[in-house]
Amino acid sequence: MELHDVWFVLIAVLWTGYFFLEGFDFGVGVLTKLLARNRPEKRVLINTIGPVWDGNEVWLLTAGGATFAAFPEWYATLFSGFYLQLLVILVCLIVRGVAFEYRVKRPEESWQRNWETAIFWTSLIPAFLWGVAFGNIVHGVKIDRDLEYVGSVWDLLNPYALLGGLVTLTLFTFHGTVFTALKTVGEIRERARALALRVGLTTAVLALVFLVWTQAHSGNGKSLVALVVAVAALVAALVANQAGREGWSFALSGVTIVAAVAMLFLTLFPNVMPSTLNADWSLTVTNASSSPYTLKIMTWLAVIATPVVLLYQGWTYWVFRKRIGTQHLADAAH
Repeated sequence: MELHDVWFVLIAVLWTGYFFLEGFDFGVGVLTKLLARNRPEKRVLINTIGPVWDGNEVWLLTAGGATFAAFPEWYATLFSGFYLQLLVILVCLIVRGVAFEYRVKRPEESWQRNWETAIFWTSLIPAFLWGVAFGNIVHGVKIDRDLEYVGSVWDLLNPYALLGGLVTLTLFTFHGTVFTALKTVGEIRERARALALRVGLTTAVLALVFLVWTQAHSGNGKSLVALVVAVAALVAALVANQAGREGWSFALSGVTIVAAVAMLFLTLFPNVMPSTLNADWSLTVTNASSSPYTLKIMTWLAVIATPVVLLYQGWTYWVFRKRIGTQHLADAAH
């Protein structure tokens, strides 16, 4: 296996980790409107991800940086062609981070309510747009002989990509719902389990259509296996949720995300961005990659740094592993 193939796999792993971790993070943000009935319950939901949301976003920064360094042509075409879409995601992530920090800086109810509304929308919009982006990457876009995107913004809003957006939105919301059931106690935990069933059934229908469409368009034997695993894991997550096994349900919803993302990358390889104008103009792991020397240096850096990051993040989750409820909130207004 060549180094550019290795880095394609590593970037796929980084995106998978990001969607697994930030997926429930986004889902909890969406639940501040769908599940919480009052402001104390919103505080509980936000507190479940408060210690970890910024660490989850590190995976996105690493995935973007790795793409820039390992596949500069892919990075350039992606960020120029999807500029508006990625800009909206970036603005949402900035506002979302500010909302988490500023929400408790003043005691006025209107101040805190407005920032909580910002958390909802800046969780929902990226959860949808990431699916649209990856739908277009996998399905192909208009790339010319100079390896540049020549389509318009409206070309990116095609039925397949929009369906992908709905899948990531509902899947992340389901992932966040089972995470909430895992991390809370009392009435909010019971309502989270009930909501997980409804959201999960909707997710199952949308995901099945999207994954089958993907398989029919550009699938292979390996992607078919990933499809089966994703669907089976989602069904098993629903069963575990109904049985009150929140830990198993969360793990299985995570397996669903891992298998679904793996399927997308399996259908994509060896391309990184297929061209719908001419297959010969597609960006591949070969024509979009950096020099072998650059990839070699990156590989050594990854070998040294990755275990440290994984250990630190794992330790963070271990420290904040306890369940919480409204009874654990401080009496102070902020």
